[in-house]
Amino acid sequence: MDYRETGEILKVIAHPARLKILYGLLRNECDVNGIVKKLGLPQSTISQHLGLLRNKGIIKPRKEGVRTCYSVENLKVREILRVLKK
Repeated sequence: MDYRETGEILKVIAHPARLKILYGLLRNECDVNGIVKKLGLPQSTISQHLGLLRNKGIIKPRKEGVRTCYSVENLKVREILRVLKK
């Protein structure tokens, strides 16, 4: 187990807004506008959270025309979220 990597992941996903984003993305890939509507947070705030999650390799963007959809790609994060939900 890479304790440093796991510790970094836990720090990043510990924020309540990022947890909400991640659980939402597990259910449905979504773009920034969809996340803004669901969470009611400013677009700039959502973009900052998505940027951090993307830079840490937790989510992955995928272009759909002019939209960018995000999904949770990190398998370790998927497992952590599954365990936390219990």
